[in-house]
Amino acid sequence: MHLLVTGVSGLLGLNLAWHAAKDGENSPVMPVHRVTGTVHRHVLTSAPFEVRRCDLTMPGEVERLLDEVRPDLVIHCAAMAILDRCEEEPELAWRTNADLPGRMAAEAARRGTRFVHFSTDAVFDGQAGDYTENDQPNPVSVYARSKLAGEQQVLAANPQALVARVNFYGWSLTGQRSLAEWFFFNLRAGHSVPGFTDLVYCPMLTNDLVDLLYRMLAGGLTGLYHVFSSGSLSKYEFGVALARTCGLNERLITPSSSDQSPLKAQRSRCLKMRSDKLVRDLGVTLPGPEAGLRRFYQLFQDGYPDRLHRLLDGPG
Repeated sequence: MHLLVTGVSGLLGLNLAWHAAKDGENSPVMPVHRVTGTVHRHVLTSAPFEVRRCDLTMPGEVERLLDEVRPDLVIHCAAMAILDRCEEEPELAWRTNADLPGRMAAEAARRGTRFVHFSTDAVFDGQAGDYTENDQPNPVSVYARSKLAGEQQVLAANPQALVARVNFYGWSLTGQRSLAEWFFFNLRAGHSVPGFTDLVYCPMLTNDLVDLLYRMLAGGLTGLYHVFSSGSLSKYEFGVALARTCGLNERLITPSSSDQSPLKAQRSRCLKMRSDKLVRDLGVTLPGPEAGLRRFYQLFQDGYPDRLHRLLDGPG
């Protein structure tokens, strides 16, 4: 199988491509024989998969890429994911998060290629919590509105696509792409940091998300699914749990409110998510936050972040 992953310099894309290229040949769930990844600005050296540098928002670039690579499966991870930047550049956010995935899904459908797209829990306003796939979204930021439009365009253009709403953390190319890394490296350096007590979510370790995605594909799942941790916690509680798991000083984390932060984009406060549909259709038990953090720390002890970082040659 030939797999195309967009955005392989990002947190999710890199972990997906790495797992497929390194472990796919021996995986009974989703064997992968070849991986091609795309990047926009970063240059990856010595990656265990082919890397192509391109700007997929440019006219004709999606069509050219699919015609040249001819993948069996496209996993679209590329996105404009910095919320405050989306507020500053709404047109670029819309082109990247809404129009691009819709166009890619349409071109994949035209070629008979399986397609996966990732959306976000932020499509909800966070006023209620315990959201399912049947609840009405109400995005409160440019990022969230563009991501909701993206999942809608994908499913309209390609009803057989798989769309997963997610919220994830893990080890990235630069060590600066997830809240877990931010807590880990600051606490490890002895720096005091704030932790928001009023933002609640259900984060999943990227490596667990990758495992689940391949099971979803092997099971032939299509349509919209929530893929979240089985438990919820505030971002302050997440930082404390990480500190305890990794043997760091939790007292360096100060409980704080997001209202007192310099963040520009509005954040949804209560993003407790339900993944009952996935549990039912896939027959799995989803990992809780504690299990994810234990695996996160074990990966660090095994040298996984260093192996990822060695792929970085710097921004182009």
